[in-house]
Amino acid sequence: MKEARPRPLPGPLPDEGGALFLGARRGLPLTLGLLAFLAAAFHPAGRGWWLLAGTGALASAWPTFLRGETHLRKRHAIMQQDALWAHALRPLARLLGREEAWILSFCAHNNRRVREAFAFRKARRALILLPHCIQFSRCKADILKDLGTCYDCGLCPVGDYLNAALLNRWEGRITNRSHKAYREAREYRPDLVVAVSCSDRLLKGLTKLTDLPIYVIPLSLPHAMCVDTDFSVPHLFAAMEALVEPRRPSGEVQPLLREGIA
Repeated sequence: MKEARPRPLPGPLPDEGGALFLGARRGLPLTLGLLAFLAAAFHPAGRGWWLLAGTGALASAWPTFLRGETHLRKRHAIMQQDALWAHALRPLARLLGREEAWILSFCAHNNRRVREAFAFRKARRALILLPHCIQFSRCKADILKDLGTCYDCGLCPVGDYLNAALLNRWEGRITNRSHKAYREAREYRPDLVVAVSCSDRLLKGLTKLTDLPIYVIPLSLPHAMCVDTDFSVPHLFAAMEALVEPRRPSGEVQPLLREGIA
């Protein structure tokens, strides 16, 4: 019998990394721009072309400096450019054995920008997207049709999320296909999406839904596949507290009673 998980407690929002992606995304064009301007200084014959190349390189790096409200207004174009870099350098990262680190660094860089954008003006309409694989594989509850059928047995994160969603009046969806999650996000039209998934699907979602601010939380895969996956529920709590306006009602909502699963 699998043991029940302890109830998670909200914690601080973890410090985002992203240095690997940002170092390449900003560092490479800045370096190329500097080299182009040096070439223009020492090779007068092709100075115009070198200056043009240097200016283009600097323009490529410029979006990495945009933050806050400016980032939100220009997010679609910024994320399209970032996606090109993420996909272009992914084969090199794979060759170096750093593919997972590269994707997670891209996700962390995105999260840092989203946090900065909502630092002073929290989202009023947020949507949580969770993958179906977080449900305990032996559970019979049909949470895809009705999340309220969850037994809250403590064997997977679904009950923890459901209790928090009831208490805080969060809007959330659990889906078993990426395209369904994209459709839910587009139909709900949120100010912010908080998405939980494996790193590969997070990369795909960030590069497909470039017009929406998305804060991402990676799954852990204890079985190296999409079965009985897990994620940091306190991280989700912290993200919603830091980025979204509270919607908790004045009266306390009672949590579900946990039941066992044979």
